[in-house]
Amino acid sequence: MGHPYIPNSDPEIRKRMLAAVGAASVEEFYADIPDAIRLHRPLDLPAPLRSEAELVRHMDRLLSRNKPAELSFLGAGCYQHHLPAVVEEIANRSEFLTAYAGEPYEDHGRFQALWEYQSLMGELLELDVVNVPTYDGFQAAGTALRMAGRVTGRRRLLVVGPVDPDKVSKIVDFVRPDHDVEVLDGTHDGWQVADLVVGADVAAVYIEAPNYHGVLDAALPTLAERAHAVGALFVVGCNPISLGAVASPASYGADIVCGDIQPLGIPMSFGGGNAGFIATRDEERLVREFPSRLFGVVPTVVEGEYGFGDVFYDRTSFALREEGKEWVGTASALNGIMAGVYLALMGPRGMREIGETILALTAYAQERLAAVPSVTVPNASSVSFADFVVRFTGSRTAAEINTLLLERGIQGGKVLSDTDALFCVTEVHAREDVDRLAAVLEEIAK
Repeated sequence: MGHPYIPNSDPEIRKRMLAAVGAASVEEFYADIPDAIRLHRPLDLPAPLRSEAELVRHMDRLLSRNKPAELSFLGAGCYQHHLPAVVEEIANRSEFLTAYAGEPYEDHGRFQALWEYQSLMGELLELDVVNVPTYDGFQAAGTALRMAGRVTGRRRLLVVGPVDPDKVSKIVDFVRPDHDVEVLDGTHDGWQVADLVVGADVAAVYIEAPNYHGVLDAALPTLAERAHAVGALFVVGCNPISLGAVASPASYGADIVCGDIQPLGIPMSFGGGNAGFIATRDEERLVREFPSRLFGVVPTVVEGEYGFGDVFYDRTSFALREEGKEWVGTASALNGIMAGVYLALMGPRGMREIGETILALTAYAQERLAAVPSVTVPNASSVSFADFVVRFTGSRTAAEINTLLLERGIQGGKVLSDTDALFCVTEVHAREDVDRLAAVLEEIAK
């Protein structure tokens, strides 16, 4: 028997559907999912709830188990920032909040809002073309690298670390139909970006600024030159909130810049919310490879009037469907509008001040924690932004230190290994917060 509320679940209908696509069973559709992450048992679900009141009571019980820390030093890709109230006020307007896609004739401002977002991001990134946001920064990185592969016609990709292992996993999975990925992570072996040799078979070199450990590598311009010398593209992932105080990747040779706009006015929500950006110069060889929507402004048939809509639409899967270069689905457009509002509120001066504040506080935190017994800061001599590695040299592991911190109301950094954790500070922290963390670590060390 089929399920009464799930279409096409009838066994006979399912059998005919499988025959039509040439599959022996539904299991064939999941062959790409590694066995190690498959559950191999039914979900542990509670008994069905038969009323709205029961559901509310159940959800309240679950939510009551959340115990937020008084002070958090977690970062690693999702960051605490001050969120001006007007950002969510505008995003919650019905013409934005409920607009899934829309067309110019019934859009009521959504296209213009996204065009404004793209324009502000272009100014921040010092580049001409910015896409409507993808799902997240992980997808943006994978898409940027596939774009580079289509431009160069080459298969090999170099990913220069340290890069978040979860992001590397996403990139490898996303590009594998067309590319082989070589990850060069010099975190522990003394390898330096300046030592990298780029072969003539490389489609693109991907690196981040700041990297996963928060470091801004001084050798980035050198790496750009080496990539370009063999005809490879230079793809840089960056934290956009750093660019008021840190040189834009475009200024030292990046062909494609990508990242996540979560730091730009988008609240955290159990690891979200996220939206990815991709940006390039206004060169047809690059622009034609964007699979996602781009909005532009053009004159209408009414003199002096302008409209907002899709640019170069024929390059997208919306126009070409299965013949498109790369499939694109729902965008994180609402988060793009929020980031646009945030950038408009901040302006160049505000972005510079927040960038300088985070740089200064990161340097202070590294210096202060390095003075704690049984604590070292491996990258203290490098310029870091927001994230930084802390190494615990005593008898307790990084995970054990985090447990002891949480007992005292402090959420520590993301655990990287038995000895290392990735801590983070932003403008929401004060020097007093860092001093409190240091004092608690000193207490634990005793």
